[in-house]
Amino acid sequence: MMGHWPLTVLVTSLLWATCRTAPAQCHFNSQALCEYEGRSYSLGESWMESGCIQCTCLHPVGVGCCETVHRPVDFPAWCEVRVEALTCTVRLVQSADPRLPCVSHGNSLDPSHGTLGMQLGR
Repeated sequence: MMGHWPLTVLVTSLLWATCRTAPAQCHFNSQALCEYEGRSYSLGESWMESGCIQCTCLHPVGVGCCETVHRPVDFPAWCEVRVEALTCTVRLVQSADPRLPCVSHGNSLDPSHGTLGMQLGR
């Protein structure tokens, strides 16, 4: 058991380094292989999976993956989050018509700031 300590420190460091720039959800899979779309990866190598998920090979202990987009959590019920898969950008759009941006009182809501741009009703 003591022999795994250096490997555990390395795995934790690599996963932290991969995910530290994007405070999003991360997961670790000890059963996963360091392969994606027919390509094999070595220890420390990263790749981007569909859905804007960045994964890092932590061979021989598994694969660590983190979302790379910042999803807003505080916005009106009539809005929804859309993630552009090719550019990994996030937009808030109207649920009734996703072609239109989420707007309140003439101000476009910034998805990175939730409802900060909204004026409260009196």
